Amino acid sequence: MTKSRVNSISLRALILCVGIGCIRQPCLAAPETDELLQRAGQLVELFWEQVPSFACTESVTQAKMGKKGKIEYKQDSVYDYLALTRAQDQDLTVEELRLLKKKTRDKPKKPSLLDTNGFPTLLLIFHPLYQANYRFHLDLEGTGDTGMARVRFEHIPGRRSTSALLTLGRIHPLELQGTAWIEIRTGAIQKISASMISPMKEINIESFAVDVEYALQSFSSDVGAQWLPLAAVIELKTARQHWRNTHTYSGYKRFSVESMETVSR
Repeated sequence: MTKSRVNSISLRALILCVGIGCIRQPCLAAPETDELLQRAGQLVELFWEQVPSFACTESVTQAKMGKKGKIEYKQDSVYDYLALTRAQDQDLTVEELRLLKKKTRDKPKKPSLLDTNGFPTLLLIFHPLYQANYRFHLDLEGTGDTGMARVRFEHIPGRRSTSALLTLGRIHPLELQGTAWIEIRTGAIQKISASMISPMKEINIESFAVDVEYALQSFSSDVGAQWLPLAAVIELKTARQHWRNTHTYSGYKRFSVESMETVSR
């Protein structure tokens, strides 16, 4: 596999959903959200530990959008995918390994495209190491008989972000706000929708948005069922350009040096 380090790829624009070390501080959350955030944080910790144990197929569609939201050009790629996580000095990072299996592209000549990755770790917003960098609010209108809660989050200015854009060799931290759909009983995060709090005028970014969905994958071994990424949709706009990338993850397998185990259906 060809190694693709999330924090060092030179691209026109890149979303980095990787952890950045922070000082552990009391979580700024409403009292009624504390238990839910604790449960979610515990599962995110477990997720972070177990992500390198799974391999899958990643399908990526990179689209250059035109007027009225129509696709001007697109490129489809399929990869064998594996993510490796590391923890050092209260700093969490991810390295994604991709082996290209197939690529198809539209004609005519290829325009500039947006390269995106790192989305399995958008969950780090809810990791205990990073919760102190965000404000959380339980949306009471989002609760009910579904067993799900909607938790709104917003990055606190001046604190380190878990996400960034890389443009022209420079890293620009992202201040994100959004909503997570969390199972009340277990704390399992099933979806996250996030966007920039305000435009980044210094690099001509008008808007950025990401939606990531997670699905419960069942394995026959003693690892049990795991919530793993299912799909991610990313949109980025400048004054003159608009991109939309779609990532889908399928065919999960248990990964080890000795063997792989296919997800059961």
